[in-house]
Amino acid sequence: MHDTTALLVELGSVILGLGIIGRFAGRIGLSPIPLYLLAGLAFGEGGLLPLGASEEFTAIGAEIGVILLLLLLGLEYSASELVTSLKTQYPSGAVDFVLNATPGAAAGLMLGWGPVGAVALAGVTWISSSGVIAKVMTDMGRLGNRETPVILGVLVIEDLAMAVYLPLLTAMLAGVGLAGGSIALLIALGTVGFVLYLALRHGRLISRAVSSDNPEMLLLVVLGLTVLVAGVAQQLQVSAAVGAFLVGIALSGEVAEGARKLLTPLRDLFAAVFFVFFGLSTDPAEIPPVLLPAALLAIVTVFTKIGTGWYASRRAGIGPRGRWRAGGTLVARGEFSIVIAGLAVATEPRIGPIATAYVLILVIVGPLTARWTEPVASKLQAVLAGKRSKPAVAAEQPMPSHDDLTPEHAGRDSD
Repeated sequence: MHDTTALLVELGSVILGLGIIGRFAGRIGLSPIPLYLLAGLAFGEGGLLPLGASEEFTAIGAEIGVILLLLLLGLEYSASELVTSLKTQYPSGAVDFVLNATPGAAAGLMLGWGPVGAVALAGVTWISSSGVIAKVMTDMGRLGNRETPVILGVLVIEDLAMAVYLPLLTAMLAGVGLAGGSIALLIALGTVGFVLYLALRHGRLISRAVSSDNPEMLLLVVLGLTVLVAGVAQQLQVSAAVGAFLVGIALSGEVAEGARKLLTPLRDLFAAVFFVFFGLSTDPAEIPPVLLPAALLAIVTVFTKIGTGWYASRRAGIGPRGRWRAGGTLVARGEFSIVIAGLAVATEPRIGPIATAYVLILVIVGPLTARWTEPVASKLQAVLAGKRSKPAVAAEQPMPSHDDLTPEHAGRDSD
């Protein structure tokens, strides 16, 4: 079969399959992300029917998917809201780092990988997947929830922290000295600071320059600008996702609203391609040998991420139900973890399979914890509150204290 013909057949089959999978997931009330990943495993290297002709196109589509996910996320908030979030959420970012990087670093040292491997695995367990979480929140209709800015604040701090972490990790992997690592770090920090300055001081001018009454022109300019900035950011050792997010932050008003409407269908298409590509790039045969340590690490970091979301939401005055929702939403790992593992695999080959298994577990578990953490926690709290109140009711039936109120009564306005 001709290469172009094979590409069209494979690509058409993949997109059609994604549509069928998405409809099935909607029928059963589940996010389609885990099903996209399993489909990628089935048709990737070592799967049931490997796809070869469309591999390069799918890889490019996956990159575009991550960029569009973060662009649309950035369009939801203004630059001033971003700065406010950073000012208020930096303690949560510090707690996030300590709780979630420590298990990875400890596991790397226990596995005998040395300092470089430990630092790499710490990054894998630390950073949540902005792409997966953005898709989950959109699918579940939670973008307007009170805890959503808290979640985004933690994600933004993580994404911006990658501007510091990735250059340092790259220098460690290459054995570069202190001077070389410092130069890479300064370039990364300067890039992020410059873009933030433009967004804050000249965001209206940028929006005015991009604005157009013609939807076609608006789509081309916004998409072209986003991909260009993402590429430059990637070249300067800053994440392409961070660059796309900052472009979204820089746009505001009617331009942001129009771009959001135009780009949402493209975002949904290429985001699905990203999750399928993640599965396609994984050989299923490599997963079973490392499944147990990856599962143990995943279990630990599920609870540490839930703790991060709880702490961050509590600081923001969110009620118990919102705290549990925030924690459950932050569980998923994804694109950044794979990038980190890809950088480190040349120095420590053993990190590849365990990172892949770990991310696959949490990218499947993440949408489930986002949906079920709050209902399960609320029921457990109600049961415990009922057990505590029974002796008191039998004796004198006093009025319940604030601590005995269930989440349905306590802090209703702050959930």
